[in-house]
Amino acid sequence: MDKRYIVRRGIPGFYSYSILEREEGCPEANIYQIRAVFKLNGKRFRYIAISDEIQTIMPTGQERSLGQTLDYKEAVLLSRSSGTSPMVKVDDKYQYSTDYKDNQVHGWVSHDPPVGFWMIIPSNEFRSAGPVKQDLTSHTGPTTLGSFHSAHYSGLDVMMEFKEGEPWKMVYGPVFIYLNSVSQKEELSSLWSDAKNQMAREVASWPYEFVSSEDYPKADQRGSVKGRLLVQDRYNGNDTSLSGRSAWIGLAAPGEAGSWKTEAKGYQFWTKAGDDGSFTIKGVREGTYSLYAWVPGVLGDYKHVDDIPIKAGSTIQLGNLVFQPIRNGPTMWEIGIPDRTAAEFFIPSAATEFNNEALDHHGSRYRQYGLWKRYGDIYPDSDLVYTVGSSDYSKDWYFAHVSREVNKSFIRTMWQIKFNMDDVVPDLTYTLHIAVRVNIPPESGKPLLSSSMTGKDNAIARHGIHGLHWLFSIDVPSSLLSLGENTVYLTQSRVSSPFQGMMYDYIRLEAPSQSK
Repeated sequence: MDKRYIVRRGIPGFYSYSILEREEGCPEANIYQIRAVFKLNGKRFRYIAISDEIQTIMPTGQERSLGQTLDYKEAVLLSRSSGTSPMVKVDDKYQYSTDYKDNQVHGWVSHDPPVGFWMIIPSNEFRSAGPVKQDLTSHTGPTTLGSFHSAHYSGLDVMMEFKEGEPWKMVYGPVFIYLNSVSQKEELSSLWSDAKNQMAREVASWPYEFVSSEDYPKADQRGSVKGRLLVQDRYNGNDTSLSGRSAWIGLAAPGEAGSWKTEAKGYQFWTKAGDDGSFTIKGVREGTYSLYAWVPGVLGDYKHVDDIPIKAGSTIQLGNLVFQPIRNGPTMWEIGIPDRTAAEFFIPSAATEFNNEALDHHGSRYRQYGLWKRYGDIYPDSDLVYTVGSSDYSKDWYFAHVSREVNKSFIRTMWQIKFNMDDVVPDLTYTLHIAVRVNIPPESGKPLLSSSMTGKDNAIARHGIHGLHWLFSIDVPSSLLSLGENTVYLTQSRVSSPFQGMMYDYIRLEAPSQSK
């Protein structure tokens, strides 16, 4: 590992990057985490800022030591006699994790002297698993992290695995450690606003021209890709293509559609499409990539048919790209939105003794401690039943399918989706799409799908709103359906821990294509 620092005249802070390399002949190895860690003065830095909404005074290490450890060591119920902020009742570093796409500036503020310490990550090209990979930011310590690779929220599917003798090299960074200050008369909140502005300037300056390393190409040594993504769904009610509005479009190592979600050994370059689906991916290192995309509100993953070679100074014009999403027949019913999170479903308030006011707003409620226990409070005797046509998924579909605690042990839970059929086409196959891992038995007999231990990402315990995204498409023979009421059973059968479960993204039942 080659660790480097850059100090520039007149710039309040410093840049840091690392070059990690495996030479030929190295033994086999696995890498679970790569990150930069900074530990600050706990007597001075007490105020954390992760986003515009998530900001608060944090407990000290001493205050944590006076608290009660909860279901795992990272989570501590703070003592009211400790003197910490009443807004924070539970301290748990995972409550402050975010997606990489939202994780480009975070840090701490000292009141005396009024100084800010900020981690600015101007590019995600060296971070594994794409823009919606979740990871840690800053937390009690006070600690600030630059997270580049980890199995958190994704499990071992994202782990780097190297075979014996396999060479590899990658540059992580530069990241910018930014320091700012204000006079005693100025508002400390201006430090956060200034840090965001500095982050925007760093992003606009990427790739940096001042980095002197043959392993870090400058702007004229990189290429770009332009195009427009259209979505053509033959069951959207018309024959025209719709724009891939707000699509996430990226270049990553060649692979299958969606393989970027677990790709960790190479660089990735992502951008968000405009309202008309147009996109430009700038600053791409030389190499051969596949172009991938996914569109919020559209099920499935897109991959361009041809791999794309990038050369220094080149601009690849792809023109209009047509994404034909996964679809076997017209929609009979659906639950949720295919946006790769469970945020649209019902998220309860935390138990009073665990509630953190800094996280008590809709966009962050899932970060509260102990929500896996709240399922049993809301459904103490029987499990969730969702009736298509009358239930509302924002109120009636719990965001995480977990077990229920009974007499200090955990029991499996079986959710039901009830729906009526006015007509069943004989001898044809219906399709049930479920975006996440799941076990689906009929009322008796062998399940139509058992997902086994897919995932293992621990996203529920770590207050995530999604884990690694999986899509299962299940053939449902018409012989299993009947006129009148039908039921889909979703069973969470693993009960060795309260954290075992799944978060659904989206569920859709499609009729056979011949019945259009």
